[in-house]
Amino acid sequence: MNVSKRNVLWTFLCCGLGVAMVSLDNLVVITALPAIRDSLGGDIRQLEWTVNAYTLTYAVLMLPGAALGDRFGRRRMFLVGLSVFTAASAAAALAPGIGALIAARAVQGLGAAALMPLNLTLLTAVAPAARRGAVLGALSAVEGLAIAMGPLLGGTVVEHLAWQWIFWINVPIGLLVLPLARWRLTESRGPNARLDLVGTVLAGTGLFGIVYGLIQGPADDWSGARVPAALTGGALVLGGFVAWELRTAMPMFPMRLFRHRTFSGMNAAGLLMFAGMFGSVFLLTQFFQGPRGYSPMEAGLRILPWTIVPIFVAPLAGLLSDRIGGRPIVALGLAFQACGLGWIAARVSPDVSYPSLVPALVLCGLGMTFYFSPTANLVMGAVAEEDRGMASGAVNALRELGGVLGVAVLASVFTAHGDLATPDGFTHGMVPALWTGACLIAVGALAVLATPRRRDAGRPVRADSGAAVPRTGGTAA
Repeated sequence: MNVSKRNVLWTFLCCGLGVAMVSLDNLVVITALPAIRDSLGGDIRQLEWTVNAYTLTYAVLMLPGAALGDRFGRRRMFLVGLSVFTAASAAAALAPGIGALIAARAVQGLGAAALMPLNLTLLTAVAPAARRGAVLGALSAVEGLAIAMGPLLGGTVVEHLAWQWIFWINVPIGLLVLPLARWRLTESRGPNARLDLVGTVLAGTGLFGIVYGLIQGPADDWSGARVPAALTGGALVLGGFVAWELRTAMPMFPMRLFRHRTFSGMNAAGLLMFAGMFGSVFLLTQFFQGPRGYSPMEAGLRILPWTIVPIFVAPLAGLLSDRIGGRPIVALGLAFQACGLGWIAARVSPDVSYPSLVPALVLCGLGMTFYFSPTANLVMGAVAEEDRGMASGAVNALRELGGVLGVAVLASVFTAHGDLATPDGFTHGMVPALWTGACLIAVGALAVLATPRRRDAGRPVRADSGAAVPRTGGTAA
């Protein structure tokens, strides 16, 4: 094996393990929420924050994480992020109360934000142009599989060990990857070395206001002053963030990239897909453990038809992407996902037969696989090489933001129509929430179909002038 192939394999191993750790923690905690509630207490709003403290911090700080990698070295910041994530995982396992757990989850998000946006950049730098699509597709498949396996792994660990072990398992993996990454990853820096502190503060403040308003709204019955103030203030601050990013010389979130229809369409689809998927899984895992009375492991097994499909279908999705282009594959995947969630919403009841839900879960698994396989290559191929660090951060930030908003929005719909007290109350809230998730993902499919079909329409935009430049690799079809 030549040096180039060995570099790709070692880099893929380090990045793949990092992606698996971070992606698992997106959903692994969801299956453990009933056990966490029994152990530490907390209502549905605090349980939402157990999920959203991680994803919100992760989403807001991911673009600064990419900028720090460009400035101080991508391998160095990968190691810093991995160290913080590993230490915060231990802190979450040792949390004495729900508040301490939420705080530890926020620090986990900080580590993930420094770690995750550098994976695509590090791997793109060593992968040959002719094989870049396959390599990035494989990394996306690892991410999708890790997200999908979260509920099963979380349920198995909670049932046979304790909920704390969903965090302890990160520690040995982190301690293994740290020396391996230091030894094998190649250091690199990007041209964008300046940090956008104003943009970071504006983005974080605006997003926190909106998420807080969505989570607090049902508790306040959408009345009073707090919720409208939080939502309105958050929206205004986010408007100020966009205005700042358009005028500053070195933006955290380069708005000019959104002039490229493939980049903007795929990112819109990613945000909506993660919103529908995260919010739906948040409710579905609790449905299996609540109204249906399954144990955590049994609940995870019931979602297995959704999670196991990528193992068998990912190669087919990659082959089809090479044959007919990634755009129709991603759109089809989102359509499958929306139809699967709609199927579940139409069938679910306190005494629903589980076999009647299996085809819908398989359809969701097909959709997730078809979405993840070509997405990375489509997005990274839509930008110039010097913008790939920021583009990688933008992709992951918008996905995580989608997860935050999805949990908040679907939980708000659930609370407005139902409750956790009885099986009937749970399903009364779950049905409209799942329909909401299905509609969000369907809109994402339309966003993909609005992107250009022709290969030459997907040329990346030059950083200085906005002119199209030749592609360095990937497919825009």
